[in-house]
Amino acid sequence: MSYIVSITSQGQISIPIKIRRELNLDKTKRAIVSVDKGNVVIHPVQDLMELAGSLKTNKKPISPRKMREAFGQYLAEEAINQ
Repeated sequence: MSYIVSITSQGQISIPIKIRRELNLDKTKRAIVSVDKGNVVIHPVQDLMELAGSLKTNKKPISPRKMREAFGQYLAEEAINQ
């Protein structure tokens, strides 16, 4: 399916509703836009939160605070090692 769309003075285009529905895009979703052989290509990005519960474990979940601390520690160690 192909559509003619307008480009605004700020370089923006509107993605037609039929394409947005087919790609499951709405204003809360994100997409990757790239150029491939002279064509603009749009790929929907799956939100990690949509994967919640897809992996089963017996481990207790880590708190957001502890996760931030662990990530901060990781970044600090990476900065030291470079």
